Amino acid sequence: MTDHFRYVAGVYDRFIKPPDAERLKRILRLPVAGPILDLGGGTGRVSARLKTLVGKAVVTDFSMPMLMQAALKGGLLPVRAVGEALPYPNGIFERVFIVDALHHFRNQEAAIRESLRVLKPGGRLAIEEPDIRRLVVRAVAFLERMFLMRSRFQEPRRIMALIEGQGLSPRIEGYHLFRAWIVADKP
Repeated sequence: MTDHFRYVAGVYDRFIKPPDAERLKRILRLPVAGPILDLGGGTGRVSARLKTLVGKAVVTDFSMPMLMQAALKGGLLPVRAVGEALPYPNGIFERVFIVDALHHFRNQEAAIRESLRVLKPGGRLAIEEPDIRRLVVRAVAFLERMFLMRSRFQEPRRIMALIEGQGLSPRIEGYHLFRAWIVADKP
């Protein structure tokens, strides 16, 4: 698997801004006392804004250079792994979130299944993903294909169907510009 992000790890945070911290706090229902998982979290740009609201913030990503940037932020636990085969026990995380990364997973269904496996009962899965129905997202998808990234952007309905296939009832929690927030609470 090619790590395209190794080339941009050092400058990634300058160009890709995290979602609004207050929106994140509301969508993730923070604070929580236990650990959270930022899956596909790269440089930790999202979880760094949340680390004071949780027991522990774990950033999991395939790209070691991106995780090295996360380590520099302090207070984050970077772990190299793929989202389709997480190295964590069942039911360990209070929250699992995937921000602008689901389209990079080779097997999105497996990544969602793994996310739900490591999520505690009563926990929340939140996925923020660009909506391929928007022209700007289609342009980004085209560029990523040109760079051989193999990204697969989905419509929010398709992401919801993947979650429903795991027995949960997802809903769109918010829609901002060209991105949808999809959440599901684990019974």
